[in-house]
Amino acid sequence: MYYPEEIVEEVREKNDIVSVISQYVSLKKSGSNYVALCPFHNEKSPSFSVSQDKQMFYCFGCGEGGNVFTFLMKYENISFVEALKDLAQRAGVTLPEGPTTMVDRSEARMRDRLLEINREAARYFHFLLKQEEGKHAYDYLKGRGLSEETITHFGLGYAGKGGLGLYKYLKSKGYQDNELKESGLFSYTDRGVTDKFWNRVMFPIMDVNNHVIAFGGRVMGDGKPKYLNSQETKIFEKSRVLYGLNYARRARTDSLIICEGYMDVISLHQAGFTNAVAALGTSFTSGHGSLMKRYAHTVYVCFDSDGAGVKAALRAIPILRSSGLNLKVINLNPHKDPDEFLKNLGQKEFQKRMDEAENHFLYTIRQLKTNYDITDPAAKTNFETEVANRLVSDFQDELERSNYIEAVSREFMIPIDLLKSSVKQKALYYVKQPDRRAGPVEEEERPLRKGKKKLEDGVVASERILLTWMIEDPLIYKKTRDYLLPEYFTSPLMQKVARLLYEQLEDGNVNPARIISAFELEEEQNEVAGLFHKPLEGELDLKQRERALNDTVKKICMKHIETVTTNSTDLSEISKVINKRKEIEGLHISLN
Repeated sequence: MYYPEEIVEEVREKNDIVSVISQYVSLKKSGSNYVALCPFHNEKSPSFSVSQDKQMFYCFGCGEGGNVFTFLMKYENISFVEALKDLAQRAGVTLPEGPTTMVDRSEARMRDRLLEINREAARYFHFLLKQEEGKHAYDYLKGRGLSEETITHFGLGYAGKGGLGLYKYLKSKGYQDNELKESGLFSYTDRGVTDKFWNRVMFPIMDVNNHVIAFGGRVMGDGKPKYLNSQETKIFEKSRVLYGLNYARRARTDSLIICEGYMDVISLHQAGFTNAVAALGTSFTSGHGSLMKRYAHTVYVCFDSDGAGVKAALRAIPILRSSGLNLKVINLNPHKDPDEFLKNLGQKEFQKRMDEAENHFLYTIRQLKTNYDITDPAAKTNFETEVANRLVSDFQDELERSNYIEAVSREFMIPIDLLKSSVKQKALYYVKQPDRRAGPVEEEERPLRKGKKKLEDGVVASERILLTWMIEDPLIYKKTRDYLLPEYFTSPLMQKVARLLYEQLEDGNVNPARIISAFELEEEQNEVAGLFHKPLEGELDLKQRERALNDTVKKICMKHIETVTTNSTDLSEISKVINKRKEIEGLHISLN
């Protein structure tokens, strides 16, 4: 759905970013900005900064950044249109009733029709479950211990054996083939149309607003695959959905239980653990982690206890951890999954296992230990070395690392002095730094930083600094605009930022938050927000500022000249930049 830029800007301007973010995060004034612990990753000291002047936010820890729309989209895991509608309502702005172009109207209509189709399909499947044709599926669900109330609550159903039942039903309701094809519920081939789901128990998948957006189906009998999920559509994206979250988000708890399958979620809810959710037959992504972070502080990992479940848990833990979640792992032994556990040991014992859930890091180390024969000195050394490596890479905060060193020492009987010594050694590594006087490379001792980025290219760094200066002091733009054109910047993103900023500076109305709105990709918005939040290096006197400015402009211009002379085959263009080089070499910009 498209809304005119002037409407979008009106909504943004009427929603002060500090006022909006403070409803979600506790902000504290720090100089001209506000700071807080970042809501998008786990940290001990605040690196999340909000600028009221620029109407932007940026986290120096994880790199998330943007304007008020970006924040609401990230925090609530909603689309731009949903964020726009929310903020418009807050500000009392009336949005146009519908899309303003034919394409937008068509897209909106299709989404609405797909939601209708899925809702009708869910009703059809649920109806069929209670008929004679669905009796074996109904008996299966009852045999799994589900009550009538639970079956109705989750809208469970049955897809018949004929292969055309749903298609005929929806056609009788007036839906067209172009719509049904987009729903992902049917297979269209040269031989005709068939229902994608048949002879399966059906699990409607809902978004957080209780709209049916897809289905999962478990085959009755020995058919393959055992579980089948809807394909992704205009209304269904697997990495943005967790089964059961529409109910779990209303549970009166600050935690979620993440498990593997539909039946696990349903059994847990029936047993009173209404905060259980599951991924949809796909690997966990950062999107899942961010989604859970919206509704919980602690996540209990409750995957199957077999080898495949352990591997899945070990893959999911670092992803969920990076979202800032507190993780614990539930021990289901001797049973395979939550459904089986509840049937055999009951609700009270499951609650006990939750209360005794193991810290995620200790669980990871315990599983790691199974790969080593600790009776062999060499293997034991390798295990303890790996433990030290993980302690360094997983915990940047010294106090947190110290606490985990004590816990690991106690749990795995590794002498604490030796473990501390090993961790200290691992926390130092050698990075190669160029010796600019000679060609060879020298080595320098530096502390290890997890995910440490490569040193930024000098020209790119200069571009970032210059654009930041222009925002802070429009005089810089006036002094440099004759020498430095937007196309001189090295990347398409930086060129676009420079062009938009130049236009604003010419109009005398610098608006960084509006520039962010010109970028659609999340990665680009983060990069632009980081650019506009780049801190300037201390206070410089006039001469120092002039020297730094001239060096920066020369570096960017010379890079452009070098690129043209290297790549261009146009002799006149090359001649122009050679003359430009002479001008730049003798350049001196005065700030007096």
